[in-house]
Amino acid sequence: MKNIYALLLILVSTFLCTSVLAQEAPKAKSKVVYYGFDPDIVTNYVTSGQKNLGYVRVTMELMIKDEKFLPMIEHHEPMILNAIVAVFGKESEDAVKSLTGREEIRLKILNTLNDLLVKETGTALVQDVLFTKYLYQ
Repeated sequence: MKNIYALLLILVSTFLCTSVLAQEAPKAKSKVVYYGFDPDIVTNYVTSGQKNLGYVRVTMELMIKDEKFLPMIEHHEPMILNAIVAVFGKESEDAVKSLTGREEIRLKILNTLNDLLVKETGTALVQDVLFTKYLYQ
């Protein structure tokens, strides 16, 4: 009988502790938002032949870590677009046209943007980069 009381006491105290912890002030949960560019990004890339220029047209969304960072992204949009165009301008034709190259470009853009934004704002604001349209010629 003493064991049952001891078990009940443990269960009740565990329940009370968890309910008290759950009632503490909840942390503000960040709300992820997406930021797109209008119009599409159109730029050239390096081709294997010297006579032709290749171009890529990309619709891209930036996944922003929290909606409170959206005004900073909007303020720095020209710098962000310049960085994206610069990354594509350095890529080879093979990288632009292959799936693995496209993923490498996406990661380069993500890292470049976060490096620039850390210098400008002190925080890496972009969580991910998503290509929603990707056309090349």
